[in-house]
Amino acid sequence: MKLDYYPLGDTGIQLVFGTEISEKTNRKIRMFADYLNRHPIEGVVEWVPAYTTLTIYYLPNKVTYQSLREELELINEQQQGREAATASLVYIIPTYYGDEAGSDLSIVAEHNGMSEDEVISIHSEKDYLIYMMGFVPGFPYLGGMPEEIATPRRENPRAEIAPGSVGIAGAQTGIYPLESPGGWQIIGQTPVQLYDPTSEHPILLESGHYLRFVSISKNEFIEIKEAIQRGEYVVETEEKKEGYHEVG
Repeated sequence: MKLDYYPLGDTGIQLVFGTEISEKTNRKIRMFADYLNRHPIEGVVEWVPAYTTLTIYYLPNKVTYQSLREELELINEQQQGREAATASLVYIIPTYYGDEAGSDLSIVAEHNGMSEDEVISIHSEKDYLIYMMGFVPGFPYLGGMPEEIATPRRENPRAEIAPGSVGIAGAQTGIYPLESPGGWQIIGQTPVQLYDPTSEHPILLESGHYLRFVSISKNEFIEIKEAIQRGEYVVETEEKKEGYHEVG
């Protein structure tokens, strides 16, 4: 794959893998990031994957832009013909839809000419790829939501969205990990804590894996929330596929 390289100030370089958001592009980005993780480059501080780019930050007193670019070009040549497999984990996210947890569910249903139960069924019927993390700590950018339940953002954003709220904005869906303003249509809420600053691993989710919403009742929501507070709840995961395979 031919990449485009752009300098970002004097400490960053952005690799552009394409202009279209797709699982194939995401796998290429993850493969490149995984290589950097397994083969550290002196002077490179960190890298940030996004929908179509991988931004690499470096120390200019350790490595120059030109030498780093040449090394990255060499890595890209070596990666040709290899492709990362699909993500290895599916996070199971219990979600209480509608009622006070998802006050915009009726709006999404009305906008798309279907019942609330149909919206819930469609929203929870597939696994969503976590393309990247951002906006606020722990917020997953999910891809692949069916267009049939796509709904525009609210005309007037809310000043406060409860942690765990599940929303829809256009053809995207996501989860607010902590209380924040927001303009997405809220259709439900999960008791699962996506961001815990007191934890050794404060961010629950990781880009490159998948997420599946599972509809639960209000009583189940309360039971899980109490179990989380007691430190007795573990988020369920399933293996999807892992490792690398040769293609072409």
